[in-house]
Amino acid sequence: MPSSEPPAPVLSRRALDAALFDLDGVVTRTAQVHAEAWTRLFNAYFPLQPFTAEDYQRYVDGRPRLDGIRCFLQSRGLALPEGSPEEGPEAETVWGLGKRKNGYFLKALEQRGVEVFAGAVGLLERLRAAGFRTAVVSASRNCEAVLRAAGLEHLFDARVDGVEAGKLGLPGKPSPDTFLEAARRLGVPPERAVVLEDAQAGVQAGRRGHFGYVIGVRRAGPEGALVRAGADVEVAHLSTVKVEEGEP
Repeated sequence: MPSSEPPAPVLSRRALDAALFDLDGVVTRTAQVHAEAWTRLFNAYFPLQPFTAEDYQRYVDGRPRLDGIRCFLQSRGLALPEGSPEEGPEAETVWGLGKRKNGYFLKALEQRGVEVFAGAVGLLERLRAAGFRTAVVSASRNCEAVLRAAGLEHLFDARVDGVEAGKLGLPGKPSPDTFLEAARRLGVPPERAVVLEDAQAGVQAGRRGHFGYVIGVRRAGPEGALVRAGADVEVAHLSTVKVEEGEP
């Protein structure tokens, strides 16, 4: 009987010049650490309405930290003062909650270390061997520290993260601006780049930026959700993605 499995995606140098990777949940196994930190933060606020995996995917996954806080609080009908970057994690403000969540994340990261997805690392190595330029595009302000801890810095030609976006005043995903900045730094037009994302917000950013190809990486959530969000194809394992060399 013929297989019902969709054909494996193929990334060819004839069609593409660069690959833009999200970090958490695509290259590193830190998405679960983030989710646990968010759960700890928000369950203290809403003990009768626990923070769920669906809440994580819908309101905070892939978004800048403060945007995620605003979106989730709004979903529960609550608004807090913005506060300021000078405030500490004890402040009952958006900035205070952001620092509190980051403290939970960094403590867990210190205790557990950084795990990587072997299939993603293997794909990065194959892409670079085939002549692709690569960038990491993450909402996280801890991106550089995570890459260093995982020993992955050498696999990327450019990095556009929460720190860089803040310096440039770029809106976060689902806006395409951070992906577009990464493509600019690589010297590649969007239509010659592929975006690899596990978050619906990130997939939407890739589609809105008119990138040549968008791959949804399904680490959690219902099958097909990333395609419905705008991905050209959805895969569970990046080891299945094929790379073709050849003249662009």
